[in-house]
Amino acid sequence: MKKHRIKFSLAFAGIVLLAVLSGGQPSAARTAWRVSQFENVLGTSLELKFAVSSDKDAARAETAALAEIERLNRVLSGYDRESEFSRWLNSSGQAVHVSQELFDVLNLFEQWRVRTNGALDPAAQVVSQLWKRAAAEQRTPNAGEIRTATNTIRQQHYQLDAAAQTATRLDSAPLILNSFAKSYIVNRAADAAMRAARLHGLVVNIGGDLVVRGAMPESIRIADPKADAENDEPLARLLVRDRAVATSGNYRRGVEINGRWYSHIVDPRTAMPVDHVISATVVAPNATDAGALATAFCVLTPEESLRLAAALPDVECLLITKTGERIESKGWQALETPAAPIASAPVAATAQAWDQSMELVVNLELAQIEGGGYRRPYVAVWVEDKDKFPVRTLALWYQKPRWLPDLKAWSRADRLRNMAEGSDITASVSSATRPTGKYTLKWDGKDNQGKLVKPGKYTVFIEAAREHGTYQLMRQEMDFNGAPKQFNLTGNV
Repeated sequence: MKKHRIKFSLAFAGIVLLAVLSGGQPSAARTAWRVSQFENVLGTSLELKFAVSSDKDAARAETAALAEIERLNRVLSGYDRESEFSRWLNSSGQAVHVSQELFDVLNLFEQWRVRTNGALDPAAQVVSQLWKRAAAEQRTPNAGEIRTATNTIRQQHYQLDAAAQTATRLDSAPLILNSFAKSYIVNRAADAAMRAARLHGLVVNIGGDLVVRGAMPESIRIADPKADAENDEPLARLLVRDRAVATSGNYRRGVEINGRWYSHIVDPRTAMPVDHVISATVVAPNATDAGALATAFCVLTPEESLRLAAALPDVECLLITKTGERIESKGWQALETPAAPIASAPVAATAQAWDQSMELVVNLELAQIEGGGYRRPYVAVWVEDKDKFPVRTLALWYQKPRWLPDLKAWSRADRLRNMAEGSDITASVSSATRPTGKYTLKWDGKDNQGKLVKPGKYTVFIEAAREHGTYQLMRQEMDFNGAPKQFNLTGNV
């Protein structure tokens, strides 16, 4: 059934924080997850979770992880003209001594290009640029342009010398390392954090690609490509220890040409965008393999993907096709955990209930601060009825329980806090890479116990507090009777 959406859009400076709900401040002797989150890191969001017994260990691990991410971005970025990769791209026909990290990623691309029969290729950038140029003119590339692109991609683009640790650029084709450079950085950031502090466990999550290390397992939600709001029901819930998880999909990035959507994921062999698989999630021993396979599995046929996954040790996958078919590797179900049951009392037959064809959509667009790697503010989003009773918490994003009073309106009622307890909004999320600063939340008319509320007037609250910075409380009363409505609220700086 198609939903009638009531849309609710706003923009404000700062960024959203996923919640760590621990039921109170943990003692120094007790291991607990410390969470810190940042925006505009490698063009997306960053979440760090450390299972530690002291804030000092968490701070050391955070500092080490951030420093490693920044260092490797200066090496591998295709968007920074001063990065080592960008400078090497400008060389031609000469053997250039490169860092171990750049050599590793170029070498990995060669290995995965062979393993995937060309489905992964750094020269896929040729295709991406072609389709972006065509989209700007609202046309699709012609046959000659497609032929030129595929002929360019088939050439050998560089030559590596392991003994001398050199890379020789052989042509001028544009190259990009995006397919798994991010995953490579996730791996190395996790290594740096583990070296810097005594951690019982960690999670490094950059834009939906994540690695879990240590003794403590992590609950992971796999985003549904057809319902990818922050609080939507996930495709699957996993419990993962010492593994990496990556998801790739066509539902967040791409181009529109004459009303048709074309994915940013392309097949280098045909120079065409692909859409037969709209989401591919891979669990693997390390993040680099998971990231490479997640992208490749959106390009290969499902049959090819399953064969490749079966040939690799400890690799499992979940594919969703454009027709909605769910395809799993043989060991996938062993990773899944059931959702926690919600005690829900039936709605009385005589009571007027919420119209289930309606839903509330809250779009948060967060102003970007100059530079990258800045912390997100604390954010609470909730719904109250006409009697000011908080019926549903949609999001609670913060870093430490002792800073919750900074969310003044949310903290004024203990029952709000109780409503959020026990939910799985603390779980990490694996999804296609999201754009910087854009988030969506939904309300389906149910309270926190899963019961449909009565139609009528409700107030939506959005509260944002930046540490040592700005504060804003936004509210909008809405009547959930009648036709769909849209509200645009003005945010602060």
